[in-house]
Amino acid sequence: MGIVLESTVLIAAERAGQNPRGVIENMLARMGDTEATLSVITVVELAHGIQRANSAARQVARERFLNELLNEISVEPVTIPIALRAGKLDGNLEDKGVRIALGDLLIGATALEIGYSVVTNNVRHFQMIPDLVVRHL
Repeated sequence: MGIVLESTVLIAAERAGQNPRGVIENMLARMGDTEATLSVITVVELAHGIQRANSAARQVARERFLNELLNEISVEPVTIPIALRAGKLDGNLEDKGVRIALGDLLIGATALEIGYSVVTNNVRHFQMIPDLVVRHL
């Protein structure tokens, strides 16, 4: 099984000064998986963080991290099957009174659609998605 890396794990790595290649290799080794990918939604979240940086130096460092990351890993688009799955998940969860941010639903639906697990520091949200394998570092 492969892994979808979620933004909270990548943000923590960037803040710790880790390089993207090392982050990916370390996660694959620790998780025992052979492939890693990102959802395009994670790219959106990381780009958002670049713009929200509190200094020009921080903005440059975050942008460099994202660019290096994108050179090291594939990115899964939001396809129609992923969008349909996310919409159905959202409807089913809302019927039960559970609300999950759209971005997290799309990342979770991406992982489900491609048969991967999600690696996140935001276990609380992702564990509410039925059948999703959620892994915490």
